[in-house]
Amino acid sequence: MFVRRESPGSDFAPIVRVPPKSDNPSGAGDSPASEAPLCSRTVSDMIVTVDGPGGTGKSTVSRVVAAKSGLPHLDTGAYYRAATLAALEAEVDPSDGHAVRDVVSRSTFAQEGGRMYLDGREVSVGIRSDRVTAAVSAVSAHPEVREALVQLQRAWVDEHGGGVVEGRDIGSVVFPDATIKVFLDASPEERARRRSMETGEPLDEVLADLGRRDHIDSTRAASPLTIPDGAVMIDTSELSFEEVVESLLALIRAKS
Repeated sequence: MFVRRESPGSDFAPIVRVPPKSDNPSGAGDSPASEAPLCSRTVSDMIVTVDGPGGTGKSTVSRVVAAKSGLPHLDTGAYYRAATLAALEAEVDPSDGHAVRDVVSRSTFAQEGGRMYLDGREVSVGIRSDRVTAAVSAVSAHPEVREALVQLQRAWVDEHGGGVVEGRDIGSVVFPDATIKVFLDASPEERARRRSMETGEPLDEVLADLGRRDHIDSTRAASPLTIPDGAVMIDTSELSFEEVVESLLALIRAKS
């Protein structure tokens, strides 16, 4: 059972107690392909934001929640990675905000069916490379780059009629008036363990990298990582994948 604490201005209070840990905290659940979407109303005004630091499972959770609820899914982090790839390919210094913004303004970005496209070519694999991962924090810290990509993200949601949107500033900046706002978190050790299992990298290196990214994301001047006002905060440290998904689906059902 979840214990909720009242939070002014929010229809749903933060979850402050969680069930015991499952043996498979980061694994995918049953395939949602054969399940009927749970939303009983038109989803044109249903925007569900899922924010949180890396390693909390927000990407996999968001994809499954979107499929089960019949909502489109948008991974905003892929836009920043695609912008980083574009800058690297143009041999632009990722720390030069104006130069990166110029590259972004000359590029086209699209995301459909879980695939990311840069200038019409699919870059879903390329944006996950080590060199992009190493530079994406610098690129995403530039206000002028964030402003340009936020406009694209808002246009995507408007075109698709809502959606489950994941990122680090979605409920606070991109869609502050979203229907439902969720913030996923977990202990640094648990996040590092999950990421290490996913990538095969040494645990201590992953822990150090997550700490570095957390610091950059939470202290940057433009759209820092923060818990959005009115968001449901879920600590996934001891939740199974299925329990996290069900927590979000319950929020959606209550608004449908």
